[in-house]
Amino acid sequence: MTVIVLTNCPVGLRGFLTRWLLEISPGVFLGAPSTRIRELLWAEVREYAGQGRALLAYQTDNEQGYAFETHDHTWHPTDHEGLTLIHRPSPHAPRPQSGKAPAEVPRQGWSKASKRRRFGGR
Repeated sequence: MTVIVLTNCPVGLRGFLTRWLLEISPGVFLGAPSTRIRELLWAEVREYAGQGRALLAYQTDNEQGYAFETHDHTWHPTDHEGLTLIHRPSPHAPRPQSGKAPAEVPRQGWSKASKRRRFGGR
């Protein structure tokens, strides 16, 4: 079993993948190609993804029963004592220089009442 997930990739790449895999949802491809075909498909995805992101997950003979690869994701697979885990980088929040925590800024889209409750004021 092989799954390829594309995000923000060219339409031509999606059409190319439908030759070997079934598109079960926009950008989600599922199938059972041979290892050689899977590797060729992944090479094409990496080459033609452009500004998009891609994820490949496939069944294999290891402790987990599957393996995965990413292309242009901020989350990366890492090996931890024989298990493949996802490393999610922590958001880089600006550090206060004076020792005080920075003032929290309300996000756009909050209602005025919600802003008043959370941040005080009128």
